[in-house]
Amino acid sequence: MSPAQEIVLQTRQLGKRVTDAIGTLTILDDITLDIQSGETVAIVGASGSGKSTLLGLLAGLDLATSGSVHLCGQELSKLDEDGRARLRAERLGFVFQSFQLLPHLNAIENVMLPLELRGSGDAHAKAHEMLTKVGLGERLGHYPKTLSGGEQQRVALARAFVTEPDVLLADEPTGSLDATTGEGVMDLMFELNQKYGSTLVLVTHDLGIAARCGRNITLQAGRIVAN
Repeated sequence: MSPAQEIVLQTRQLGKRVTDAIGTLTILDDITLDIQSGETVAIVGASGSGKSTLLGLLAGLDLATSGSVHLCGQELSKLDEDGRARLRAERLGFVFQSFQLLPHLNAIENVMLPLELRGSGDAHAKAHEMLTKVGLGERLGHYPKTLSGGEQQRVALARAFVTEPDVLLADEPTGSLDATTGEGVMDLMFELNQKYGSTLVLVTHDLGIAARCGRNITLQAGRIVAN
């Protein structure tokens, strides 16, 4: 298998169930998939089909009830919470619908954070360069509350890409944005994805965005119905 075909995300018979006083709810069932290096993949399906849950399991933000997830060759269930956090810091970027910027940090400090957690000595220079790439070179000292939704999402993209991750996961990255701003953010996401050669996996309800990806994975009631 050539490097371009390396499998960076793999699941086998992945399942997620939650139990409460009423009973057990199956959120995901028997999810088996391979995602190769450099792919662009959209996870689509109706609300409640398990899309965001699957993305969280792929990132190791949550653990499966059954089955396995391998991220860049590491089985997530065999790592403790600190181990999963280290793996994410080294190999993964994540973009949230609600941006998840730290309000007490300005734009450049938010982007510097993952680099500082890695111990990078040139965090400021790299963050400055990345914010310039996303068109925010003049907004370095602005705090999230002073930025528009589109600007906050661009800061979030800069933060996700500044470590040049092997895999970028995005959960409804345009869900909080108007159509025009959302289109600009997606253009930027695909542009950065191509530049850095990372694997892009995104959850979206927008079929236009899904059509821009090389592959669509469709979930229905927690199961893959098209891949």
